Amino acid sequence: MNAQTNSRLIRIPGMINAHSHAFHRVLRGRTHERSAASVSHGTDNFWTWREQMYAAASYLSPQAYEQLATAVFAEMVTCGWTAVGEFHYVHRGLNEPGGTGLSDPLAMEEAIIRAAYAAGIRMTLLDTCYLQGGLSATGKAIPLNEVQTRFSDGTADSWLRRRSQLRERVYQLNAELAPSGGAPLVTLGAAVHSVRAVPRKELERIGAELEPGAVLHAHVSEQPAENEACLAAYGMTPVELLSSAGLLSPTFSAVHATHLTEHDIELLGASQSIVVMCPTTEADLADGIGPARELADAGAVIALGTDQHASIDPYLEMRGLEYGERLATGQRGRFQPAELMEAAVAGGAKSLGMPSYGLNPVTGDYVLVDTESIRTFGSRDDQLPLTATSADVHKVVINDQLVATNGVHATLGSVDELYCAFMTDNPEFQ
Repeated sequence: MNAQTNSRLIRIPGMINAHSHAFHRVLRGRTHERSAASVSHGTDNFWTWREQMYAAASYLSPQAYEQLATAVFAEMVTCGWTAVGEFHYVHRGLNEPGGTGLSDPLAMEEAIIRAAYAAGIRMTLLDTCYLQGGLSATGKAIPLNEVQTRFSDGTADSWLRRRSQLRERVYQLNAELAPSGGAPLVTLGAAVHSVRAVPRKELERIGAELEPGAVLHAHVSEQPAENEACLAAYGMTPVELLSSAGLLSPTFSAVHATHLTEHDIELLGASQSIVVMCPTTEADLADGIGPARELADAGAVIALGTDQHASIDPYLEMRGLEYGERLATGQRGRFQPAELMEAAVAGGAKSLGMPSYGLNPVTGDYVLVDTESIRTFGSRDDQLPLTATSADVHKVVINDQLVATNGVHATLGSVDELYCAFMTDNPEFQ
């Protein structure tokens, strides 16, 4: 061990989590048994998992969501993430298709914003358009189910109007919650849930009306069934549909992009779109292994996210990206360690519309990592993406403020106690 106290620590840029659904965290470790749905379907897969996710969404109130998201964001910062893209679609009150069901129609969004400030994490709030329940195998629109009514604004125009109101709310909350003299933590982005949930004409409407330069995210080709339904409905793949609607660009992020054709890869690369890979979630949900190397070689930018939070460890996401490539190809070194860090830092910044400083930790967001733990001892510093874990994150600084030390949040304390308090106060999630 080095004699000097801090000689074992290296400073790296804050890592950026480009895709999160905070409420999915309640499913961790609770979806790995065969359910009645999986028995009836003959298998346990993404679609049976989704039913359990809907059940969790049905219980969310603004108060519960703020408490849960605060714990999730606190876990993120203790693990080394300094910014997050929150892909947010639970907009409305409980089972109220005709209205918000809330005294404040932006209460769910405000809950997420207040949670980000409580945890001290930068956030791009990816307010999500979700208009229909899906596409059938024959390409017919599926109506919203009871839970999905919470996600929908009805039309793209209604979503755009609410998003305009939300922009003003973000401005107000930044003014209220940002520390004195500190930069605001929250910005507003946009998302369309998927081509299953937003019809073509509404995709085109969003493409025409969204403000220039706004970041736009969408789940893309996560499952083969999505591709098949899109082909049946429109005669083209989801990537081709998004391209025809004018949405592919350097500010567009395709999340997952697991099941792509060669033409899809060409389109994403030529448009310099970002592809957000979520390796631990894609493994947990049995989604498959996406063509990350081919996408990067074609010109797409790779970013990383934790999605449904089977893990919130940035190093496991980096390793998952490389290990997936190794398992798919039988070759090592598909992504060099520096490329993995590039995805976790600069790729995420580009995806969320945040300033990117490459891998030079000169901003007010950085992490100190232990290079002499039982996991990292003997590793070269540049190869830590392949050996470290979040347990090696010693300190996390965001906006020039210390937010976590050795897994404990600077103001919120122990994250496990935050989760315990949430479960105690909201027994419906137990």
